[in-house]
Amino acid sequence: MNGHVPRLPIVGVMGSGSFPHEELAVPLGRWLATQDVHLLTGAGRATMTAVSRAFASVEDRRGFVIGVCPATDDDPGATRPGYPNPWIEIPIRTHLPLSGPFGTEDRSRNHINVLSSDVVVALPGSDGTSSELHLAVRYGRPTIAFVHRRSDILSVPRTVRDTSDLEEVKRFVLDALGTTSADPTSTD
Repeated sequence: MNGHVPRLPIVGVMGSGSFPHEELAVPLGRWLATQDVHLLTGAGRATMTAVSRAFASVEDRRGFVIGVCPATDDDPGATRPGYPNPWIEIPIRTHLPLSGPFGTEDRSRNHINVLSSDVVVALPGSDGTSSELHLAVRYGRPTIAFVHRRSDILSVPRTVRDTSDLEEVKRFVLDALGTTSADPTSTD
């Protein structure tokens, strides 16, 4: 053995900090955990917690749950209360306080969320999720919206495909990562 450990790809899952959308987040998180990838979220509540919990619940997974935490508005050295959620295994604490409608600003952790992801999957969400989609397009990350309706995200760039079909999301992720040899319907 040469000591080299191959780097696992990172799949960023972006979504609401207010509503869990478990019907989408849980099956996606469980499937991702079977794919030899790391999961990255914004480390918060609701959808971020639901997908993180689902991913972490899979036994014998290789990947970790990574969470990029925002700072408080008044102290760039302090992590915002409620972050990271209990399922985050690798918290990345930042000095960046902006989010929501300010998610594309330079002082938002959303840039780190997107730039650290090899592929981005967006679940329903508001301003923050929308800003992450716009950043994903700006930075050229393969991106898909996993939603019931396109309007489940405040604003979706026209170049981002949306679907309510988990099988389509699986194929998209595997294609984007160049691992199409895996069976996208496999859950183990």
